[in-house]
Amino acid sequence: MYVYKSKIKKDYKVFLAFIVIVFSISYCDIYAQNSKEVFGPITIVIHGGAGTIKRENMSSELEKSYFGKLQEAINKGYEILEGGGTSVEAVVLTVSILEDSPLFNAGKGAVFTHEGKNELDASIMDGKTLNAGAIAGVSIIKNPIKLAEAVMTHSVHVMLSGSGAEQFAKEQGIEIVDPEYFYTEKRYKSLQKILEDDDGDSSIKKEYPGFKYGTVGVLALDRYGNLAAGTSTGGMTNKKFGRIGDSPIIGAGTYADNHSCAVSSTGHGEYFIRKVVAYDIASKMKYAGMTIQEAAEKVIYEELPALGGTGGVICLDKYGNFSMVFNTEGMYRGYKQEGKGSNVFIYK
Repeated sequence: MYVYKSKIKKDYKVFLAFIVIVFSISYCDIYAQNSKEVFGPITIVIHGGAGTIKRENMSSELEKSYFGKLQEAINKGYEILEGGGTSVEAVVLTVSILEDSPLFNAGKGAVFTHEGKNELDASIMDGKTLNAGAIAGVSIIKNPIKLAEAVMTHSVHVMLSGSGAEQFAKEQGIEIVDPEYFYTEKRYKSLQKILEDDDGDSSIKKEYPGFKYGTVGVLALDRYGNLAAGTSTGGMTNKKFGRIGDSPIIGAGTYADNHSCAVSSTGHGEYFIRKVVAYDIASKMKYAGMTIQEAAEKVIYEELPALGGTGGVICLDKYGNFSMVFNTEGMYRGYKQEGKGSNVFIYK
């Protein structure tokens, strides 16, 4: 009788252990399914600057050149994502292509300062880690975005400037060029035209009324659900006193956080800095529950103009939702998304 009871007790324990194991496996499976991170299809979004860009001022040949270069950059960046590359890799390559083109105010096409030099700024941010890198006021770096990435990945700093940034570039093996590389006749003539009317007044509004702001920027969402943002610029024509705009400033010209969105700005930098535009859009999504479109429109259509600022932004979240909003006559912009195709735009 005792043996029989012991057997029942043993069998009961075995049965109970079996139930616990089955329940645990089922619970873990359900938890894994519920906790599996959801993110959108691979996506790349770019801009080539916002400003007084009107169809009537654009020749068909120049328009074709802009469309072609924007699409080329988009396609090359998308290929990185399609091949399993990271969002950071896609951003660096895509921005580099735009920097190599004289069409845009970044890298090769950078505008001239009051002293007749080219001073370049750039920044990049990884939405997964919130790591970031930026450089400002460099004159011999062929691709500023590559130096910004090096600052992010190979230094303990976020921003380097001037000769110090250039020294770091040499140590990192970043391509160095003669300052003459950045000379383009179109940009030089633009400076000369402004200098003819320059009476020495340092007022920003007096110096840059209605000028196109040709910053370039790229956002990417990779197969792993990670966002990245990068921005590069030559600043403003006739800028003085070592002026630095919003492009290299994390939170103003560039921002990326997987928990909200990635943003790249273009416009009158002083206002974008004061408004901390890139982070403001991300924070509106994160804390106010706004959609990416609502947040971008609130800042660009309402809050920025209230301060006197003009320009635009591109925004992208981890679900693949993106926005391209501007309050100027036009903005060079485009996108490519898995399952949605590709498109490039210039005018409003």
